[in-house]
Parts: sequence; structure tokens; C-alpha cells
Amino acid sequence: MTIRINKYLSEVGYCSRREADRLVEEGKVTINGEIPAMGTKVEEGDQVEVKGQKIEKSKKSKNTYLIFNKPVGIVCTTDRRGEPNNIIDFIKYPIRIFPVGRLDKLSEGLIFLTNDGDIVNKILRARNNHEKEYIVSVNRPINRDFIQRMSNGVEILNTITRSCFVKQLGPKKFKIILTQGLNRQIRRMCMSLGYRVKSLKRVRIMNIKLDVPIGKYREFTQEELLELNGLIQNSFKIFE
Repeated sequence: MTIRINKYLSEVGYCSRREADRLVEEGKVTINGEIPAMGTKVEEGDQVEVKGQKIEKSKKSKNTYLIFNKPVGIVCTTDRRGEPNNIIDFIKYPIRIFPVGRLDKLSEGLIFLTNDGDIVNKILRARNNHEKEYIVSVNRPINRDFIQRMSNGVEILNTITRSCFVKQLGPKKFKIILTQGLNRQIRRMCMSLGYRVKSLKRVRIMNIKLDVPIGKYREFTQEELLELNGLIQNSFKIFE
């Protein structure tokens, strides 16, 4: 039986498939001592190493699913060498986990961490239309025109953002629910309309609401995980 290298690293809980592809592209992965091409398959008995560390498939351990309230200033990356404010070092969880998607350094709020690479891919796939809810404050008063333009789609990164739900919460504050995840999307949308984001907090991903203090985490409840799996059971994976 053979399996693609990115799926192999995901299934053993080393990283997500997206992160695995990055490691392969950077030449940090070897199979039997040789640097593989993207999409290379691992066969039974092959020796896989990442950055010189041997990666072995052990008996399937229980998957971990965490809800974390990321503080401003923490970076959502698994590269622990180049960034002192790394999310993995901050949490110090006893087993290897990785974040599901990202929140930029200046943003705060809800992010998942897990060792289940399959669920990562299903959640991140843009066309799955999974909702993410944010509370945003900007530098000057907003009005009905701002809400309508944000709702109907804004031109950023050579595309028009999807229509989305936006509701004003205060003179300079609004709630927005997205079903896509473009790079720094909300900040870019606001900037396109002449506003600057002062604070951005993610408070919900699909059925999971943020309910832990800043800098703290908890495990999913069984009910939350069952509902989440129900929501993503027909999701498309990024890679087959």
C-alpha cells in the first residue's frame, strides 16, 4: 500500500497536508535519504525524515482537538525556530499538534489546534462554505453604505470577495461572517473602503463559539466534535 508523502505526514500527526507540501518544497523531507518530488508516494518500509528527524507511523492514537483563544502577538505557525511568539511554544501542549488555518499576528480569538490532518483539510477548503464570525473595530465611524459595500463584496487581491453577512454593533464596530479565507481578508476589505482595522477578534468557527479566556484552551466536547464532523462530512479535501 502506498500513500502520498503529504498524507503520510498528516496521518502520523506531524503536520497538516498543506504544511507537509511546504516542507517538501523546501527540501526538508527525505524518503530513504533522498529528497522527494511533490506528490511522491511512501511505501511500506520506507524511511521518512523531516529535518533529519525520523518519522514513523505508530499505532493510531486518540486525536486531539483544542479550542484556543489566541492573544494578539502570537503567530500561527508550526515553524518553532524563526518566530519567538510561536503558537506551539505558547501552548506547550504535551503532544504534537498544529493550528487549523491562521489568525494574523495582530488578530485574536478562536483557532483550532489538532493532530488530525484530515479534519484540517476539510475545514480549510474554501468551497466548503464554512462560516467564521468576527468582531471588528475600525479607526473611524461606519455607516449604512460601509455595511452594504462590505456585505456585497469588495475588490481585493484581484478578485471580488463573496457576499457575506455584516451587522453594525456600534459607531466603529461591526460583526462579519465570512465563508472564505483570503489573506488578511477583513483588513484588506476595510482598507479598500478607506478604513483601518484597530482590533479583530474571531468568535466562532462553524458550530464552535469562543468561550475560553485569552491565552487559554480547552478540548472539544464530544457533542461539539460530533456536530462539527456532521458539518464537514461532505467536505471536499484539498488533496486526495
